[in-house]
Amino acid sequence: MEDINVFLAHAVELEREAARRYEELADSMRTDGNAAVEKFFRKMAVFSRKHLALAMERGGFRQLPVLAAEGYSWPDGISPEQFDWIGVDCMIDVNNALDLALDGERRGHAFYADIASTTGDPEVRMMAQEFAAEEAEHVAELEKWIGRYAPQTANPPLAPGSNHAGIK
Repeated sequence: MEDINVFLAHAVELEREAARRYEELADSMRTDGNAAVEKFFRKMAVFSRKHLALAMERGGFRQLPVLAAEGYSWPDGISPEQFDWIGVDCMIDVNNALDLALDGERRGHAFYADIASTTGDPEVRMMAQEFAAEEAEHVAELEKWIGRYAPQTANPPLAPGSNHAGIK
């Protein structure tokens, strides 16, 4: 990616998707009754909107830039912050919601980091590095939350070849 305006158009779309994803996840956590994770996801949506505003400000955009679908250069054909095929439903549990959010942040980080390492444009490189660093902070924060909510199992996993009765 060699044009700062094209880069910023991608950043705007990516951050718009991230904010939408976090709002959906927050709504699901409200349904799940997990107020702490709901609040965290709403905070992450605010950060995404701030990144969106920053991208627009840096580009001098008065309105969101509009690219045709074929004008975007996404790694897998869709914005890295879009949900994968499972998406979000009102019955998602906290661990799956956190995993889904982490996956999106990791893909967003990889997108920006790849641009930073491959562009020949110094302005694009600098901004991509900055955005990648912000995404890395989000990844680290989500990893902390996942550690906090990781499922605790009372029984260790069974060894291969064994069964519940201990008979091989």
